[in-house]
Amino acid sequence: VGLGNVWRFPYLCQRNGGGAFLIPYLIMLIVEGIPIFHIEFAIGQRIRKGSISVWTAISPYLGGLGWASVGVSFFVGLYYNVIIAWCMFYLFNSFQSPLPWSSCPGNGTVAECEASSPVTFFWYRETLDITRDIEDSGGLDWRLTLCLFCAWLIVCMAMIKGIKSSGKAIYFTATFPYVVLLIFFFRGVTLEGAGDGLARMFTPQVDKLTDPVVWLEAATQVFFSLGVAFGGLISFSSYNPRKNNCTRDAVTVAIINSGTSIFACIVIFSVLGFKATQDSNRCLDEFSVVLQRSIPDFNATVTRGNYLGFQTAHNDSPAVREFDFTTCDKARNLDTAVEGTGLAFIVFTEAMNQFHPIALGPLWSI
Repeated sequence: VGLGNVWRFPYLCQRNGGGAFLIPYLIMLIVEGIPIFHIEFAIGQRIRKGSISVWTAISPYLGGLGWASVGVSFFVGLYYNVIIAWCMFYLFNSFQSPLPWSSCPGNGTVAECEASSPVTFFWYRETLDITRDIEDSGGLDWRLTLCLFCAWLIVCMAMIKGIKSSGKAIYFTATFPYVVLLIFFFRGVTLEGAGDGLARMFTPQVDKLTDPVVWLEAATQVFFSLGVAFGGLISFSSYNPRKNNCTRDAVTVAIINSGTSIFACIVIFSVLGFKATQDSNRCLDEFSVVLQRSIPDFNATVTRGNYLGFQTAHNDSPAVREFDFTTCDKARNLDTAVEGTGLAFIVFTEAMNQFHPIALGPLWSI
């Protein structure tokens, strides 16, 4: 259980049609995931060598597979440790009350934050300090550089003594995510709009199934979440007893791993539904204020069911014509409110803001 389950799977699911992504994912899990997972467990346990030596022992011509696994693991390590650095940045910012993403800075004077939300502003502006385009690198951020160093230091401490130290670390890293996910699950499903988010997750957009990119990303996610073809499984399984039931282990671990991915996705989409509802309500409230200011004696209640009617009826008013209705549509918010790699960061921080009392926010964040 790791970033592939809690971070990568939900944002791929959100980007590729919600429930539609689950179909190719489960197919790819059965067709490629479990068989390759079983093969790597078996050859590591039988030959009892690392990734490079295993493939060389099978055939000298296959030694390149082992070196390729080392190369892939190296680049994935670079990639994933950047994600851990972002987590470290949030951790260091959690030791303050109120949390820096609980409200906009400047008492409402920062237009960028007011136009989006405190959690979105903190992610894009405070954490990433993202630039307008890729041609502008923005320079080196010493804070994230320090967090990246801490991430690599933790990896070094966990692996420095080999299987003994990493095995002990797994007792914590494999169980603690479930505790956190359970807490966020019970809070997430009780939020307003959580049902809409879950319906978005489990209702497949069937047209997405014709897109080969969806199938490609589903296959890639199976590799990421199970860790197959990276060489690590072969190395770890080489420490198993020769008579260990690797078939049982492969099937059990694969099912638990995929179940965790779907469970984490439920947590993410429940909060995503809440965020979409909040954005829609804020838009409707702002539109109601516009109508009250521009239309004499207007005292009707603006809802998601009638706001388009008010827009059509009063479109002759300049204030109504200029109003941005983008976030009034809850369904659209579910599709576009949060996208990409920042999905889990934005959604989980939004969930932290909903824990009460507010004073305990830093505790949940840590």
